[in-house]
Amino acid sequence: MSRGPVRALPYAAVALAAMSWGFWALILRHTEAIHALPVALESTIVMAVITAGSGIACLYDRTLARRTWKSWACVAWLGVGDCFNVLLFLAAYKLTIAIAVLTHYMAPIFVALASPFVLREKIAGRTALAIAVSLLGLAVMLAPSATIAPFAETWASAALGTGSAIFYASNVLVNKLVVDSFSTSETMFWHGVFATPLAALLVPRMAWAAVDAHAACFLALAAIGPGALAGLAFVWGLRRMPATHASTLTLLEPVIALTVGATLLGERVGPYTVFGGALILAGALWVMARGASAKS
Repeated sequence: MSRGPVRALPYAAVALAAMSWGFWALILRHTEAIHALPVALESTIVMAVITAGSGIACLYDRTLARRTWKSWACVAWLGVGDCFNVLLFLAAYKLTIAIAVLTHYMAPIFVALASPFVLREKIAGRTALAIAVSLLGLAVMLAPSATIAPFAETWASAALGTGSAIFYASNVLVNKLVVDSFSTSETMFWHGVFATPLAALLVPRMAWAAVDAHAACFLALAAIGPGALAGLAFVWGLRRMPATHASTLTLLEPVIALTVGATLLGERVGPYTVFGGALILAGALWVMARGASAKS
């Protein structure tokens, strides 16, 4: 095999992972068609599948590095952050697909805003402009004249999607603090050990007694692909390519999600949503490109 195809494999792995994430709305809507589940229960099932899959991967991807209480505290926070990231993102998806996935991609903007405080990285003028562009895009997308879905539903989905982006951004930053203590598979597994029971605690007590086994099993099986396997593929590719390249490839997710929502689920996407979403993604891409040029 030539060097070209070998070098392309990590990029293909990340691209396929991002594309599979774009089908979450289809999975959730099909689960609801079988039987509606509380979003906390859906999050618990998804996190449990990801934890089990990464636990198997830990058999082949381990490190003997010394772990301090600070590294364990960081992994615990990763569990808390990912629990609420998944919980809020799935809740946003239940309301609107376009608004949910586009506001979720505010994450690179929040990473840029927090980096000076967490990683002591300066915000360049280019990055500040990218942040302003993304915030403008959010304002355009949420303008009263832009709403196709009910106004309250649109804003609730935007708030939930933005909340998931904040927790996701916190995990991006905290992940940098544990790279020397845990392998990537171990990080995924141990943060899942914290996240799964936390999500389970948020499930209403009555929901456990009324859970529909058919819907729960379908979601668990469906989550193997865009949950466990996609997560492992993304991490495998990420370790073999620049992080900024991987981040750019993840922009395939909103493209697939919007396409799935419009063509398979009948969600209407207005011009304001498209334009505002394009500004958000442009700002995120600009931040990623800034990171790539800084490392070159």
